[in-house]
Amino acid sequence: MFNLTFSEALNLIKQNKKVARSGWNGKDMFIFLVPGSTFIVNRPPLLGIYPEGTTISYCPHIDMRTADGKIVPWLASQTDVLANDWGYVA
Repeated sequence: MFNLTFSEALNLIKQNKKVARSGWNGKDMFIFLVPGSTFIVNRPPLLGIYPEGTTISYCPHIDMRTADGKIVPWLASQTDVLANDWGYVA
């Protein structure tokens, strides 16, 4: 069912579901929520910003699985936000 608004898709993401747009060209592309966490700095590039051993907060954000299987940070375009072709990906 790919007839959801972005608001409806965002609610699914918040429930740890994967969503995609029917208009996306790549096979197996979808977006998903990466929950927030904390971790200890122990390697670059953060070692160049914080002293080793510093605890930092990693904020929740949305990532995308690309058509070639890579994971990248994702940011909605105006077209994505206004689209009505979002759907749940099993």
